[in-house]
Amino acid sequence: MRINKRQFLVATGTAFAALSQRHVLAARSEGENAVELASMTDGAIPISADEHRQRIQKAAQLMRANDVAALVVESGSALTYFTGIRWWRSERFVGAVIMADGRFCIVAPFFEEPSIREQMQFGDDVRTWHEDENPFEQVADFIGPIGAKARIAVEETVRYFIVDGIDAAMPKATVVSGAAITRGCRMIKSKAELALMQVANDVTLRAYEHIYPRVVPGMTPGEVSSMMNDATRQLGGTPTFAIALFGPASAYPHGTRQPQVVEKGGIVLMDCGCSVHGYQSDISRTWVVGKPSPQQQRVWQTVKRGQELALETIRPGVAAGAVDQTVRQFYADTGFGPGYQAPGLTHRLGHGIGMDGHEPINFVGNEQTPIAPGMCFSNEPGIYLPGEFGVRLEDCLYVDDKGPVLFTPLTPSLAHPFG
Repeated sequence: MRINKRQFLVATGTAFAALSQRHVLAARSEGENAVELASMTDGAIPISADEHRQRIQKAAQLMRANDVAALVVESGSALTYFTGIRWWRSERFVGAVIMADGRFCIVAPFFEEPSIREQMQFGDDVRTWHEDENPFEQVADFIGPIGAKARIAVEETVRYFIVDGIDAAMPKATVVSGAAITRGCRMIKSKAELALMQVANDVTLRAYEHIYPRVVPGMTPGEVSSMMNDATRQLGGTPTFAIALFGPASAYPHGTRQPQVVEKGGIVLMDCGCSVHGYQSDISRTWVVGKPSPQQQRVWQTVKRGQELALETIRPGVAAGAVDQTVRQFYADTGFGPGYQAPGLTHRLGHGIGMDGHEPINFVGNEQTPIAPGMCFSNEPGIYLPGEFGVRLEDCLYVDDKGPVLFTPLTPSLAHPFG
């Protein structure tokens, strides 16, 4: 269903548009005069240097178990995970080489060395290259003769030009995927990681609670998203995304460019997250501004039951795909789908989460990896009715020895989505 501004104004009338604008201005005024939200992150403790050292040693252990001589990671979350160094990706290679004996070095452009060393919590081996030199010769030099005919692993998000460069610099070595090593480390969260994820989720839920009564008819997605991001910053989190979808647009899981505004009696679907010391939250909420219709109520309750069924299915040892299959079968039995068809649940039930908003593994039908204590997931069933509306409810969780532990409580009801 395509909506444009002219059709909206014709349907609602100029008088309603003017009334909505007054409500929007009132909500903005209230927000400007509201008491500043207090930070919730002051006591959050970053990952320690000792934990980073332990991660490198665990990677080395997994390398030995997988007959790998070295692991190469580039800038991004993997580099931060192992070394604590936060760096952006560009055409210049910045990364770490971790050896199976636990040694590691950082490879970076010469002119970036002072900035790199400024961030190093431990270790002192930085191999630099000038702009007219090949950085991958530094990789080969650090690995040394042991890697001449060995297996060299690369973290699974490393870009092709880096893989190609390592291959050319070490032609007799075999470049392989490092997924078994990096997933073996990152998929199981420590207590320190879980604590940071808890704070991030607390921030996002509190920001939702703050903006919920301030979302009024006439507001645009940009206005609502900005309000959410402002609240998140005041609460001490770093906003990572804030999707706001209204009415028919809520049937697009990740949004649409079609013009939209909040309408009385219409769906509001939001999907928002933040970061605290590099660890992510991801929470979705769906509500109606005003009185819901019987159809909105039925779909919302069906989605909520799906979220509950997922929690009942998540147990250590259960294949991750079984969680998706259980919920999808329930939806099919209630008339949605089948499978990934619309109207119904058109995307996977959930994804791994940690330093990245989306990490392995997923709650998707063909995933056979057993669920294990320490894994973290989103639990986000949705039902989408193209041309009408969509509903998604999402909370994140970690798994302990008995089953799932939610970072945030499930939304209570459509009438009271935040209790």
